[in-house]
Amino acid sequence: MTEKNYGKLAVEYAKRYRGRIEIIPRCPIHSLEDFAIWYTPGVAENCRRILEDEDESFEQTWRWNTVAVVTDGSRVLGLGNIGATAGLPVMEGKALLFKYLGGVDAVPLAIATQDPDEIIRFVKNIEPSFGGINLEDIATPKCFYILNRLQEELDIPVWHDDQQGTATVTLAALINALKIVGKKMEEVSIAMVGAGAANIAIAKLLMKAGVDGGKIVMVDSKGILNRERHDMERLKTSNPYKWEMAHLTNRENKAGGIAEALEGVDVVIAASRPGPGVIKREWVAKMADDAVVFALANPVPEIWPWEAKEAGAKIVATGRSDFPNQVNNSLVFPAVFRGALDVRARKITDEMIIAAARELARYAEEKGLSEDYIVPTMEDWDVYPRVAAVVAEKAVEQDLARRKLSREEEEENARRIIERTRSIVKLLMEKELIEPLS
Repeated sequence: MTEKNYGKLAVEYAKRYRGRIEIIPRCPIHSLEDFAIWYTPGVAENCRRILEDEDESFEQTWRWNTVAVVTDGSRVLGLGNIGATAGLPVMEGKALLFKYLGGVDAVPLAIATQDPDEIIRFVKNIEPSFGGINLEDIATPKCFYILNRLQEELDIPVWHDDQQGTATVTLAALINALKIVGKKMEEVSIAMVGAGAANIAIAKLLMKAGVDGGKIVMVDSKGILNRERHDMERLKTSNPYKWEMAHLTNRENKAGGIAEALEGVDVVIAASRPGPGVIKREWVAKMADDAVVFALANPVPEIWPWEAKEAGAKIVATGRSDFPNQVNNSLVFPAVFRGALDVRARKITDEMIIAAARELARYAEEKGLSEDYIVPTMEDWDVYPRVAAVVAEKAVEQDLARRKLSREEEEENARRIIERTRSIVKLLMEKELIEPLS
């Protein structure tokens, strides 16, 4: 079978379809007289009601179902700092996934600044138009600062998918991987290769989910993070998030590089630079029996899955769809926002995303775990309303929801919204209002 040139097709189709998304009406329009309701003079009453109670904006405008996908283009995919305009196709793609998988209307906003405080000001200024904010492809360490500030200062959910999305699906995969190898979350030792946004967020979430932080060893480009490393004082100022990791992890104060970090550990989670060869098979061979290897770099994992298996790994996961066990953020963010939006949540908390991870893991377990199936795939449509339901339930439980829905009510609600989106796309394709590919 000839391998498709997806890059060439992406350019060809983007020009043909002139982008990936558009805005179409939600309301019926039978005649121009209808605009007296949808616009002036009728719209003035909508404004008056929202002036009296701002929460009415979630009932009377698109805000109930709309997320801004915000980027400065400073760390796009595997491309690096390519700027906002060049990063716009990725944001459009993200918006398409939001809509098709979660029924969420997402607006790509590529902004012409890379200053963290200006980004914060921008997002705060657009808050009245949206029900949630998805930060995307923003470089570390400023991404932590931006997320933390906006989570504190906005009254709608703020999410950085490179942090929280990756962490959620990684936790789900680890829960099931450990079930297969018969090890307990609170007892395993973990090496983390890479100390950027993804792995720092993963480490923090794993600790909240029961992993002993002292048994985590994190490696960056200069070696294992430990409290006595020569650059600790500088990191305290230049990257306090990495400095914090050095003090929360590595109880034994190990030093060295990736080889030393992997020796004897149960799990390696790599979210670093594309491989292969970043992790060597002889290093995997020195891990504990029934080792778990997550090599998440794209487009090429830090070690090829077959190399890790040949070296003795029991479970291997990557970020690619053409290998088993894809650790894929797209399983998470559409459903998490679906649940958060439906209850008009004010925040997305760690407890909400741990609930999402556990539901993802539970779904895969119900389908039947194996060494090659530890997390659902994007074709497992039923998982999205289920994850949305547990997120909504947790938001209500934490008193962060403006609207109270039970888990059962939200699962049905989410299913209906997602199925509506799929039906609309199918209908538009059948009517050739979306032009066929061929």
